[in-house]
Amino acid sequence: MKVKDVMTTNVECVRPETTLQEAAAKMKSLNVGSLPVCEGDRPIGIVTDRDIVIRAIAEGRDPRTGRVPEVMTAGVVSVPDTADVREAARLMKDRQIRRIVVVDSNKRVVGIVSLGDIAVDTRDDKMAGDVLEKVSKDAVTVGNR
Repeated sequence: MKVKDVMTTNVECVRPETTLQEAAAKMKSLNVGSLPVCEGDRPIGIVTDRDIVIRAIAEGRDPRTGRVPEVMTAGVVSVPDTADVREAARLMKDRQIRRIVVVDSNKRVVGIVSLGDIAVDTRDDKMAGDVLEKVSKDAVTVGNR
């Protein structure tokens, strides 16, 4: 099964100049917990609701003036839409992450694949369980991502 068969499509990006408040409002309106950060249509990072709370609000940053690059995770992990789902699962385990940005052959964002997508859409309980165990176990020692 390919990543494009299980990924969430119609992903919206935020730009580096986006404020933390604008990013949070976009997450709320889209009912998502993360957004790729893009220059043009190419990913340069990812920002999560947790990033905004832990790296900004808890540190006293003003969400109306703080910008996404101040709290995002740079060097986004991505996978081609033609990759096998097992490759995405392996990357999640190795990098201890719960979601991966999906790109096309031109490196443009076309989707996101999450641990939930793998668990539900592949119906491979062992693979999903292995990823969840690795991500969850290591999150205890390195902080949740």
